[in-house]
Amino acid sequence: MAKEIILKKEQEVNAVVEKIAKSKSVVAFDYQGLTVEAFMQLRRNLLKNGCEICVLKNNISRRAAQAQGFNTFAESLKGPKAIAFSYDDEVAAARELAEFAKENKQVILGAGVVDGKEVSVEEINAIATLPSRDTLLTQLAAGMLGTLTQLAIGLNMLVEKDAE
Repeated sequence: MAKEIILKKEQEVNAVVEKIAKSKSVVAFDYQGLTVEAFMQLRRNLLKNGCEICVLKNNISRRAAQAQGFNTFAESLKGPKAIAFSYDDEVAAARELAEFAKENKQVILGAGVVDGKEVSVEEINAIATLPSRDTLLTQLAAGMLGTLTQLAIGLNMLVEKDAE
């Protein structure tokens, strides 16, 4: 009987290891005191942004984080925690959790992992304010286009001046 329980826990740890491995970011957060309805709304919001939320036993989460080499993150998993896994966008989970926490004070962001690097609560809060990857790429393209436009205008003015 004990071997079956140990095997089941190993399977759970391996499942969480896989989730961490394929996630672009992982954010732990406190949710105690949140109503079931509010928690389900948070789950739906995260799903819309390509994220998954799991409430796991800390022992399972800790072992999975340590297996991935995230010891500092593993140490932060104390007390009732839920974990958000973001599969598409590094910023999505932190941004959605921070946005939800504005109206629901029970949600308190914790430490996390972003692009394979452990980050503190302060860094998670900073990441939450960043725009999405697509927005940043659009801003970069617009900035480059503006520079190229100015260059083209300047070169055209030089050509017109030489023609006179």
